[in-house]
Amino acid sequence: MNSCTYIRVTKSDNTLTSLSLRLCLAQVLLVFAKEDSQSDAFWWACERAGFRCNIARTPESAVECFLDKHHEIVIIDGRHSRYFEADAVCRMIRVTKPSEHTVILAVMPQTPSDQEEPSVLPLLSAGFSRRYLENSSVSACYNELIQLEHGEVRAQFKLRACNSVFTALEQCQEAVEISSEDHVIQYVNPAFEKMMGYHRGELIGKELTELPKSDKNSADLLDTINTCIKKGKEWQGIYFSRRKSGDSIQQYVRITPVIGQGGKIRHFVSIKRPYTDNHRQVLFFFFFASKLYVQSQLAVPVPLNDIPSSIAELLNEEECWEFNILELEAATHKRPLSYLGLKIFSAFGVCEFLNCTEATMRSWLQVIEANYHASNSYHNSTHAADVLHATAYFLRKDRVKGSLDQLDEVAALLAATVHDVDHPGRTNSFLCNAGSELAILYNDTAVLESHHAALAFQLTVRDSKCNIFKNMERNQFRTLRQAIIDMVLATEMTRHFEHVNKFVNSINKPMSSEGSDCEGQASIRNSPENRLLIKRMLIKCADVANPCRPLELCIEWAGRISEEYFAQVKTFSHNCTHMLAMSFKFLLSFNVNKMLCFQMKYSVSKV
Repeated sequence: MNSCTYIRVTKSDNTLTSLSLRLCLAQVLLVFAKEDSQSDAFWWACERAGFRCNIARTPESAVECFLDKHHEIVIIDGRHSRYFEADAVCRMIRVTKPSEHTVILAVMPQTPSDQEEPSVLPLLSAGFSRRYLENSSVSACYNELIQLEHGEVRAQFKLRACNSVFTALEQCQEAVEISSEDHVIQYVNPAFEKMMGYHRGELIGKELTELPKSDKNSADLLDTINTCIKKGKEWQGIYFSRRKSGDSIQQYVRITPVIGQGGKIRHFVSIKRPYTDNHRQVLFFFFFASKLYVQSQLAVPVPLNDIPSSIAELLNEEECWEFNILELEAATHKRPLSYLGLKIFSAFGVCEFLNCTEATMRSWLQVIEANYHASNSYHNSTHAADVLHATAYFLRKDRVKGSLDQLDEVAALLAATVHDVDHPGRTNSFLCNAGSELAILYNDTAVLESHHAALAFQLTVRDSKCNIFKNMERNQFRTLRQAIIDMVLATEMTRHFEHVNKFVNSINKPMSSEGSDCEGQASIRNSPENRLLIKRMLIKCADVANPCRPLELCIEWAGRISEEYFAQVKTFSHNCTHMLAMSFKFLLSFNVNKMLCFQMKYSVSKV
């Protein structure tokens, strides 16, 4: 039997999270002084598994062959010490650099039933990974090899691949700090050392609380950060850190909890860079449990006075109908709702009406936007921001302002902000037909709209830091809450024509009344019933206003909603009848959009 016979090789995919790896089937080195049934069994087991296999007869040839091939598995015969010492062969291989991620197996004789089982500690101390009790069955050897390949070999392969991750971290220009679940620093890269003035030896093993803190941060900022990350959520924002020299540096910081098995937080990864007005989207690498994670996340809003100039310039145009929400989406890294919300709410005095601080409003906007699904091509936070913009645009029209009071305006703006929160990218019909939990909860009636409204208030009152209603008088809050719920529910399309007909009748009725003066018409138009209809039509028009935007925006929105629609249809591709019915409904929705756009123009001119 040739000592270096080549066996066929195939490849299998192995993915380390976002890092795609190609793992060749294992190479095996058999170190047996003499050919016997055990060595033959491992040989044929390798052939059955499709592994490359080499055989070495002496310790010297074993080391030479290993240095040449870099085997993933080495099997050393430890049954016959008269030929060579298995421990010595293992140590000879272990001192070589390629053996760092090699699995070494010791073949040991069976222990007689009347003797005590020997300890494996001497084998482990010598460098062996595990023990195999003598068994010349090809199937037993095959099973052992397959278990090794699927377990320890692949784990070692991932660890070996992670060297490239740490090489990237060492070369990364952003400062990276990795700490344990107890906030003990475990790693900092050279960029962190350079930025903060510390040597990594001064930091590794220290708790974060031991490092000096800057006094330029607000008193409750650390509590806010800890509350967020302890829930397993990412925190990002502006933070002042203190260098070793004692001076403070303003940084843009992102802290990401790394969740391990069982949902427990195992590490925290902090990426820091000096704060500048131009925030760029960057890729962050972090490591946990032999896995590479690549994250591309979104920036958080800063106080209105500190908004980066590039974003502030875009927001200066927000009162125009031609305002390009997609440019704001790009500038804010897909977080337009928080920035646009701050600007519009400030213009309408929403914080003053609710008696809440801007910080509370920022926190609320962050929470709401975080619960929109960025993976949806259409029903995401950019759509919510677009509807909010259209709502504010309508509210600024003189005829509308003459019909609504400030509570109505605030309700309309808040309803527009939350009207599609946690939208799954599926329609009510889809959820009802699929028997989803939401459909069952809301009895197949206005399923999504009921969920949006309910979740919005749940998220708001859950944490006092984002509870924008906590300082309101009880009766006023109940009135505002009812108005928000009514407007969100009005976006449900099954009652569309009912709302439209009532609105048209309410507008035409005073105009057709003979002898009615302007004051009487205004009184009828401003009645509670008509104000309710105006608010419903206002958010309905804003919700489907994108066909009336400039052509390039209209085309982009059409593409997005089509993409989301066909993603839904794909899941029902096995049911042709249902898919055709949904296709017809989709085509019908375009006609509804056209009619609503006509109605929107009619409403603004008549109200």
